[in-house]
Amino acid sequence: MSNKLNERLKQARKNLGLSQEYVADVMKVHRTTITAIETGSRKITADELKQFAELYGVTLDELVYDQDNTKETKMFARAFSSLSDIDKEEIMNLIEFKKKIKERLIANV
Repeated sequence: MSNKLNERLKQARKNLGLSQEYVADVMKVHRTTITAIETGSRKITADELKQFAELYGVTLDELVYDQDNTKETKMFARAFSSLSDIDKEEIMNLIEFKKKIKERLIANV
């Protein structure tokens, strides 16, 4: 994995004000796994990369190819980073809930 990708993953997490522990909990891995990925001592899988992109609210292209974030994404990142951990968790739960509802609606059509 490219060091630049490692740096982009770490920066995306920090932009949102998320701790490695929080990211690890959401991704259901140990915190040391996140550390190893961010430092480049562990390779990242395609599934993990997709999880990071979804969690951080960025596209795979933004992570892999270092495309500039949109103005909207930057505004979201600033607003999200100022929230408490509890508020961040509630928002992430709401996002997951909305995704599940959307999936069920699509499945029933």
